[in-house]
Amino acid sequence: MYPPGVTDIELRHLAAMAAIADEGSFGRAAARLGYTQSTVSQQIAALERTVGGPVFDRPGGPKPVRITPLGAVVLEHGRDLLARAEKLADAVDRFKAGGGRIDIGTFQSVSNVILPVVVCRLREEQPDCDIRLFEEEPDQPRISDLDLLFYDGRIDGDVESAKLLDDPYLLVCGNDAFPDGPVQLAQLDDAPMVAWPLTCDQPLMEQALAHNGARPRVVFRSAINETLLSMVRAGMGSAVLPWLAIRGANVESDRQLRVHELCPALPVREIYLHWRAGRTQSPLATRAIEIAVEVAAELSGARRA
Repeated sequence: MYPPGVTDIELRHLAAMAAIADEGSFGRAAARLGYTQSTVSQQIAALERTVGGPVFDRPGGPKPVRITPLGAVVLEHGRDLLARAEKLADAVDRFKAGGGRIDIGTFQSVSNVILPVVVCRLREEQPDCDIRLFEEEPDQPRISDLDLLFYDGRIDGDVESAKLLDDPYLLVCGNDAFPDGPVQLAQLDDAPMVAWPLTCDQPLMEQALAHNGARPRVVFRSAINETLLSMVRAGMGSAVLPWLAIRGANVESDRQLRVHELCPALPVREIYLHWRAGRTQSPLATRAIEIAVEVAAELSGARRA
């Protein structure tokens, strides 16, 4: 329990007291604070009523005021409260400006292509912000305590979402595996292929291939895009990967590999950004959503160009 009256102390009264102690007079303290001298006197009177005794001896005339023993106790702890209040005000200002911490769930191709730009722009605007990434791609994702979650599809639960872009599947193969131009899906039937494990969207993609008469022989599976591409370079087979994964690995500049569109095209992978519904977002999270939408639009334009 606090002693009676202590909880009534106001920061402005402590600020006036600190200014008087520093300046040595009510008049100079008033000038420093931008108050009238009578206002400062009223604030000190209110403080003295609260703590139950005088905090300054006022000798009058040109002599400086002197702090009392009670005033010394109040001032010592008052300066600490003022410093803490200043830190609090600074933290609130930085939070409102977009500072603070944000936890983002992500997955491989988003981490390689979208997030670097999002994180870079956020840190340019707020150099002290704390951005923490959690990378996994479970079959049944949950947003849990994350502020934002990137996922290739919608998720269940009480969430809001923004669709970022369509991510089409393309064929990556050795440089001379197929002639220039689109590759017919039927040409992949019984052809050796390396692929992702049968999780997330991979079963749907392989079912779409089968529906179009293409049942490739999957000779190797890995969840790591670079591993799959290394297997393609080694001649183990081709790979059907989404455009983001191909862009993230800079495949188009690789002289050992070639990228082909598929005909007919497979259903696209849809990339979403999710956050909990009904929750007040921090300015940092709100800005991250805005930047992610901007980056996705830029990527979609680059893909169509």
